[in-house]
Amino acid sequence: MPYYHQAGLVPSKRHTQHRDPEGNLYYEELMGEEGFSSDSALLYHRHIPSAVREYRVWDLGDQTLVPNHPLLPRHLPTHRLFAVGNTGVDAVRGRRLLLGNEDVRLAYVVADRPSPYYRNAIGDECLYVEVGRARVETVFGDLDAGPGDYVVVPRATTHRIVPDGPLRLFVIEANSHIDPPKRYLSDHGQLLEHAPYCERDLRVPSGPRQVEEEDVDVYIKHRGPDGIAGTVHVLPDHPFDVVGWDGFLYPFAFNVRDFEPITGRVHQPPPVHQVFEGHNFVICNFVPRKVDYHPQAVPVPYYHSNVDSDEVMFYCGGDYGARKGSGIGQGSISLHPGGHPHGPQPGAVEASIGAAFFDELAVMVDTFRPLLLGEGALAVDDGTYAGSWERNR
Repeated sequence: MPYYHQAGLVPSKRHTQHRDPEGNLYYEELMGEEGFSSDSALLYHRHIPSAVREYRVWDLGDQTLVPNHPLLPRHLPTHRLFAVGNTGVDAVRGRRLLLGNEDVRLAYVVADRPSPYYRNAIGDECLYVEVGRARVETVFGDLDAGPGDYVVVPRATTHRIVPDGPLRLFVIEANSHIDPPKRYLSDHGQLLEHAPYCERDLRVPSGPRQVEEEDVDVYIKHRGPDGIAGTVHVLPDHPFDVVGWDGFLYPFAFNVRDFEPITGRVHQPPPVHQVFEGHNFVICNFVPRKVDYHPQAVPVPYYHSNVDSDEVMFYCGGDYGARKGSGIGQGSISLHPGGHPHGPQPGAVEASIGAAFFDELAVMVDTFRPLLLGEGALAVDDGTYAGSWERNR
């Protein structure tokens, strides 16, 4: 995170005695990245945070990934993954794995019940709310999330997701940290003037919850002998027993409508739409905006080959003109793999000429290693998208 925050009760100097009104010491926990060499937070617990009473295996379900072979662009209508009126699913255990590689996994879920307490010990998570509202309760405090919100949860943060009615989430699970792009930041971590958002747009947790409860299950996703594994720890005391914390590392929320689009006289390339980055992948968003104003401008994207990356687009609002005629709609995901030149559907180029505004909303993930197909992708792949550029089909 690019700025310091403090919440609750903390001592005036770090790593010194911090006691409750009865004189009992609070237990200081350093949550830090890159082995004491990067961003961190100090949390003060009522109970020892290392204590584990019991443990058991958590079966994560089908995490198999298979190659995109034969190499094809694909259309994944995610709304078909969950039945209408779907009940009894939570936003952690109900995720359907769509795409993934060594750096990132993309999933989708429709949830209507509270998740268990959960930690991803592999990497940061970015939750994008397509539809619905939820409270993301964390060891740092709560974040309220609604349509268009990104919620970035640092690695190993204990949290749970409590929907307020049906909740549709696009989930980006990294094998690294997720941060603002380095080119947006000063040497001291401040978001610069050319960045499309600033610290005022970021929402921080409400403050520590100080929950007292015993025998609490925490579901942990971690590295295992065959890739990803799951374990449940039963804690003797609730992990939300924190009385205060401070630092630069904590979950935060950002709404896509606070992203200020960068436009120009001619069509701008996807990097101007970037919002976050992880190791070997970037996250961009395409928001409603004025478009190119050169008198000869062609507002839709030019055809392009992803020489070094796979491109994923999650279409989550508005009217995405470049894809008309392809079958893509609200909740669709397109995968354009490296090696395949792609661009607007037939007729879209001509139809866009003279347009002054695009009312579209999409989240894009570009990866720099090939994406493999998960069980969710295999379940809903429409099987026809690869032929959608042929004019007479």
